[in-house]
Amino acid sequence: MLAMNAATEDIVGDSDLWVATLKRQGYCIIPNVVARSLVEALHNDLRERFRETPYCEGDFYGRVTKRFGALLKRSRHSEAFVRHPLMLAIAQAILGPYCDCLQLNLTQGIELHPGAEEQPAHRDQDMWRGPKGEVEYLLNIMWPLSPFSPENGATVIWPASHLDQQNYFLSRDTAVAAEMEPGSALAFLGSTLHAGGANHSPAPRTGMIVSYCLGWLKPFENQWLVYPPEIARDFSPELARLVGYAVHRPNLGNYEGQCPSVLLRGVPNEYLPAVDALPPEHLDFISQLRQR
Repeated sequence: MLAMNAATEDIVGDSDLWVATLKRQGYCIIPNVVARSLVEALHNDLRERFRETPYCEGDFYGRVTKRFGALLKRSRHSEAFVRHPLMLAIAQAILGPYCDCLQLNLTQGIELHPGAEEQPAHRDQDMWRGPKGEVEYLLNIMWPLSPFSPENGATVIWPASHLDQQNYFLSRDTAVAAEMEPGSALAFLGSTLHAGGANHSPAPRTGMIVSYCLGWLKPFENQWLVYPPEIARDFSPELARLVGYAVHRPNLGNYEGQCPSVLLRGVPNEYLPAVDALPPEHLDFISQLRQR
């Protein structure tokens, strides 16, 4: 995690409030959580990418919408959002009960241009075909880079829709638009029904989504291709772990039986010993077996 100071500890201490809100209504808007100047610095780094990226193809992504990923290599400021202490604390509380460690699911810049239609309502957890209603698979954080309003396509949320996960036809009248300014953030569960809004304004609506998921899932964005060792080698150890250079105990996601972070320390030895990476309960079980 980022270095902790008294102010950071106070922010993280507020996570219980936001976690309770997420569990109750499936989303929350957290105001004024980063400095506006940091948002502007990130946005400035991404402006050319937004300008040059073509519109998406398909009715789901949006035909007058622009999207691109790999933000950690497009702006040095993106790490402050990906590793924001409060967001990581919330993600750990929501996802931690179901995995050994978290991983980054994606970072994505999204720009809805004038005339964009409302996206089909969906739940992001449906990328994975596991049982629904028993496990939370992911947590999304939407960071506005420009003001979000009902007129310009603010994310549309169906409150408490995570409590009725089989229903995809909830009344549009029960949905709310996540109206917020840059510096604030929208957090919502992967089980919450939502959509990108319609942009009826004369200007684009611009934002960034950072998503965390269970460490044993295949992420939306293939992190090892997006951030191969020659790029991830320059990441902090904590950020490298988030993008997949870590073993999810027991032994999942290894490289030649070792933590894949070995690839970040130069070319590894051709011959490596396989090293156990087991959680405490597995170690206890092995100990009990040997005592019989």
